[in-house]
Amino acid sequence: MDSERDKMLAGELYDPLDPELVRLRESARDLCQTLNQSRANESELRRELLRTLFASGGESVTIEPPFYCDYGEHISLGERVYFNFNCVVLDVCEVSIGDCTFLGPAVQIYTATHPLNARQRRTQESGRPVTIGSDVWIGGGTIICPGVTIGSRSVIGAGSVVTRDIPDDVLAVGNPCRVIRTIDND
Repeated sequence: MDSERDKMLAGELYDPLDPELVRLRESARDLCQTLNQSRANESELRRELLRTLFASGGESVTIEPPFYCDYGEHISLGERVYFNFNCVVLDVCEVSIGDCTFLGPAVQIYTATHPLNARQRRTQESGRPVTIGSDVWIGGGTIICPGVTIGSRSVIGAGSVVTRDIPDDVLAVGNPCRVIRTIDND
């Protein structure tokens, strides 16, 4: 039988109060709390925390605290990813972010979703992975919803709510976020 963690990562309904999942979230939150309380000149401590927290990319990511996530270990980052202040990543499923992608302040990435049925919602949730390409710029206050893919070299305007996939090389803005125009990246 699949564990609740296996179900979670597969995007199936799972019990978020499963003891293993609670322990993993507590561990990630402890790491985030230590990161968020660290001083700017404690770069080696921060680097070690990020290497421990993330599946990959902790060696070259820059994060301006505070930063929050559910598990951390489901987040894979390319080279030189930048998170500005107050970002949140709910990583109940995989979150993949490509090289040289910049996230403005208060960007929120959600993989977690909940059943519409109220009785089910009391004890179960599910998730869908989020993928963000390389060289993407995500404006401050953007919300990226479960299951979304954002293409490489695209720009997402500040305050957008991204509810569906965004292709490569476009400017997209709004709530819901929609493509405004293509971007010439030559």
